[in-house]
Amino acid sequence: MAISVFDIFRVGIGPSSSHTVGPMRAAGRFIEALKRRNLLEKAVRIRVDFMGSLGATGIGHSTDTAFVLGLCGFSPETVDVEKAPKIVEEIKSSHSLPLAGSRSIVFDWKKDISFSPEKICRFHTNALDVVAMGSKGELLYTRRYYSVGGGFVVAGAEGAADSVEVPASMRIVALPYRFRSMSDIIVFAERDGLSVPEIIRRNERVWRSDEEIDRELDHVWDVMKSCMELGFKHEGELPGPWHVLRRAAGMKRRLEQIDIKKEPMAVIDWVQACAFASGEENAAGGRIVTAPTNGSAGVIPAVLQYYERFIPNASRKGIRDFLLTAGAVGILFKTNGSISGAEVGCQGEVGVACSMAAAGLTAVLGGSVYQIENAAEIGIEHNLGLTCDPVAGQVQIPCIERNAMAAGQAIAASRLALCGNGKHYVSLDEAIHTMLETGRDMCNKYKETSTGGLAVCIVEC
Repeated sequence: MAISVFDIFRVGIGPSSSHTVGPMRAAGRFIEALKRRNLLEKAVRIRVDFMGSLGATGIGHSTDTAFVLGLCGFSPETVDVEKAPKIVEEIKSSHSLPLAGSRSIVFDWKKDISFSPEKICRFHTNALDVVAMGSKGELLYTRRYYSVGGGFVVAGAEGAADSVEVPASMRIVALPYRFRSMSDIIVFAERDGLSVPEIIRRNERVWRSDEEIDRELDHVWDVMKSCMELGFKHEGELPGPWHVLRRAAGMKRRLEQIDIKKEPMAVIDWVQACAFASGEENAAGGRIVTAPTNGSAGVIPAVLQYYERFIPNASRKGIRDFLLTAGAVGILFKTNGSISGAEVGCQGEVGVACSMAAAGLTAVLGGSVYQIENAAEIGIEHNLGLTCDPVAGQVQIPCIERNAMAAGQAIAASRLALCGNGKHYVSLDEAIHTMLETGRDMCNKYKETSTGGLAVCIVEC
């Protein structure tokens, strides 16, 4: 299965890649399936059942809203985040949904959407069953989809929903550097005298020209920057029952009054403020880049901002190389581990983002392939066992602060790796395997179900 760095870095909307972006894409795929079977015009009712983690925290993550917008024909990349709430309210009040943006069908929000957290599917806990019915109540078509993290969606095989179909876009293609592990990348780098971003760029040329690669990388960074800028402008409360106040704007105002030459540690304050800005925009349902998920989307932008703002001679090429290197590490976690909080806890989201950011920063600071591998390993090693226990099922507490802490951790991991020669005892490949095994051992209440940990401590107190 060939994965591009642009599968890891995807433009979408908040607050969750697995619970918002994935379900919206699943709805779009269901519509396309109806079209291929000439069933779209016959469908008069559509129902969906969100299971497992989607059922447990779907309301807090706006899973129902995202899915319905997907049925309307919107995509995570282009949906107008300002107009979306009004569209949703109109559907709720009118009990009418413009299917695929055209013909309206009856849609009762409370009856046609169900949440079943007790249903845990064997392939993945983030599962949803979708049903289309005809004018006489007959079943026209049904399909199961799995939102497996980072906005990735796979469809259950027809007739065997607990196995999946691999889409054509994800099937094997002839990559010049087919790697399965970090060890493979190290071998290629030594053999051919290439840097990590050069190796990844050569793979990306299978899908895009160099000009297109650069344009897409620049777009990713531009969206990240725009997200931070909006986060620094917006104030007030975030959506949800706990009335969480936005802090990024106030942090920025304070930092603008500080002379960094007199208070050097303010650099870290800036990094954390950037992570807060992204995290708050994501929590509010704004435009975001999965990095590798929405819940961890504040780490890499904050570290990239650190590079651009505080590293002498930072360049656009450096930003591109950072993203290519970070993307390579993300591909390794996606291939050999998991980037789904519902599957392995937050070690698979914020932990992976920390590892990716550490690798990217080390690459643009002149680190060798061994130091890059070391930095990535440090980044994940000290996030092993990290739980995913969002309060009220929302990416606010502890997610926003967790992104800020991980951004600082990534910089520390890079600096620690650059102090050495890259030699260390635990490899990145071994750490990824350990993360996956740790996630499998982790109790389900700590894997994005909001039934344990911090998610219940506030209520209990």
